[in-house]
Amino acid sequence: MRIDILTLFPEMFRGPFDHSILGRARERGLLEINLINIRDFAANKHRTVDHPPFGGGAGMVMEAGPVCAALEWIARRDGRPPERVVLLCPQGRPFNQREARALATLPHLVLVCGHYEGVDERVREALVTDEISIGDYVLTGGELAAMVVVDAVARLVPGVLGEAASAEEESFSEGLLEYPHYTRPRDFRGFLVPEILLSGHHEAIRRWRRRQSLVRTLGSRPDLLARAELTAEDLELLRRVRAELEAVLARYGAGGR
Repeated sequence: MRIDILTLFPEMFRGPFDHSILGRARERGLLEINLINIRDFAANKHRTVDHPPFGGGAGMVMEAGPVCAALEWIARRDGRPPERVVLLCPQGRPFNQREARALATLPHLVLVCGHYEGVDERVREALVTDEISIGDYVLTGGELAAMVVVDAVARLVPGVLGEAASAEEESFSEGLLEYPHYTRPRDFRGFLVPEILLSGHHEAIRRWRRRQSLVRTLGSRPDLLARAELTAEDLELLRRVRAELEAVLARYGAGGR
């Protein structure tokens, strides 16, 4: 997969993309990340790419010209315009695992990092195919958001993770939060590994993990359950969990301890 990132600050990406899983994926040729400096396409000798907004107001706005020129350069390099051009901005649709999975199927993706007060609206109207937000908050620029998107997408590209099951079993992959994990030692300062995980009974372990996943989702993100694809077994487990919870609440409500 090739990802082109249009940014005013390419140096911000050097560390995150050079190490760990992403660094190894680039070394193995599974992932190509190109950092394209928007300032290189400025039409003036000072390489300025921003101006005050028409109509007044605080801050500066990125010009449409340099962004357009950068995208045209990509089209000439590849012999055709990019299929997907994503602008990272607060107004975009929320980024989630489903979106990451969809983007991971693309052979080529272009990310545009906004900055200052934002990008000239004509970029959004004429050049961008998608707008994505990583949360309901405002960052100083789209660079950090682009790093999040690249990390989430790249790890779903075949071969990037050591085992495909690693991505398939993670939180949100099936619409639920992931079950808890344990490793050595069995006893850490009095906190013990659940006995079921040491039993060697694979089916029992699978049921335990599924139950834990459902319990975590019910407790922390119950909104996910409405969208998750639940099996008949899942629904029965949820029924039992809710019944146990109601029994506990009833006992406390009756003055029990």
